[in-house]
Amino acid sequence: MAVLAFSLSVATIGDGHKSVRLSKAYIEKLGREYGHRAKRRLRNWQRLLDNLQNDSEAEKIRKVNDFFNKVRFVNDINHWKKEDYWATPVEFLITNGGDCEDFSIAKYYTLREVGVPDSKMSIAYVKAIEYNQAHMVLTYYKTPDSMPVILDNLIPQIKPANQRPDLIHVYSFNGDNLWLTKKGRRAEIVGTSDRLEHWVKLRSRLENQTVNSVK
Repeated sequence: MAVLAFSLSVATIGDGHKSVRLSKAYIEKLGREYGHRAKRRLRNWQRLLDNLQNDSEAEKIRKVNDFFNKVRFVNDINHWKKEDYWATPVEFLITNGGDCEDFSIAKYYTLREVGVPDSKMSIAYVKAIEYNQAHMVLTYYKTPDSMPVILDNLIPQIKPANQRPDLIHVYSFNGDNLWLTKKGRRAEIVGTSDRLEHWVKLRSRLENQTVNSVK
């Protein structure tokens, strides 16, 4: 589960659209390093990106949620030997595992790649009451004033936030902003998402992977 991390970082990274498209050569390289199953997962992901281009946003969020929820849940200590590590989508897929923030991040970047506007999505830090633990989910707003729906690795169904009483919302963020949240909705902007140290580090690694993927 996620760890609340409001520590400020001196690093600032512009949030231009970081593509998650991978070259065939890069997939082959990762396949040699991590095996044919890892290569197949990456190929299936890239095929999903192609197949979603003309779908409605509702279909996109459903199919992306289903795709990533097939990946194994593994906590950070067991998987990365770290207390809290936010993986890129590539790291998540080649290792076939991650925890709640990794599911949310992979869904977020995949949906951005297929045309869902950043403004319609937030990665939300919540408390999962049943587990009495911190948790992360992806929220999607059809319109700015609508009740967001939640893409969650704990359950397969995509439900409106007001139908998830098992989650207490604390804050949410996307590529631009950081909000305090209330009753499932963004309530108050408290700064930019660059205030989240793990997010800044993730975006830096993703930028490096994006550069390498086109070589």
